[in-house]
Amino acid sequence: MSRHPQTVRSERTRVALRRAATELFAAQGVEATSAEQIAERAGVTLRTFYRHFPSKHDVLFADYDSGLQWFRKALAARPAGEPLVASVRAAIFAFPYDVQAITQMAAFRAEQLDPERIVGHLRLVEADLAEAIVEHLEHRLEDAAGRRLDIVVTGRSIAAALFGTMEVWMAADDRSLGDLADLSHATLDALEAGLDEQGMFRHR
Repeated sequence: MSRHPQTVRSERTRVALRRAATELFAAQGVEATSAEQIAERAGVTLRTFYRHFPSKHDVLFADYDSGLQWFRKALAARPAGEPLVASVRAAIFAFPYDVQAITQMAAFRAEQLDPERIVGHLRLVEADLAEAIVEHLEHRLEDAAGRRLDIVVTGRSIAAALFGTMEVWMAADDRSLGDLADLSHATLDALEAGLDEQGMFRHR
């Protein structure tokens, strides 16, 4: 199925804005760069910039937002009988990651943003990921109406585990997407294995 031309144009504009922001952030820093400069470099109006991003700082988290949209679609496409963690794993790793762009954005966030701003935004993305998993379970389970607590706790637990993994990765001195992938797989393995007799996650 072909996508609507307006959707394609919108995605191209977001990509252009992210690329322009990355170039300017690298050249002159985040705080010295204005939304006007990003819009001009991308060849769009300032109004168009604000249609896509509330602020220049939000561009630094665009990789999460794009990944979450992809995650929702990929999760919805998983087989109905597939175990939930397997579906989450497949959906996460189905995203066509731009390694260079994501690595650059992670470096900018770590070097130039206040840690509280980073944590605050990650908490919002974590909540959105949990909501996506909850919605997936509600659509998949026949008795969802009577299992609301189970569904919500499951969705939030998986999201919290994955973002805990992200925090560990971000605190490391040497960060690569390969390391993040390995840590994420280990986290999902632990979720599948459950808790041991001491209440800790098992690792397969």
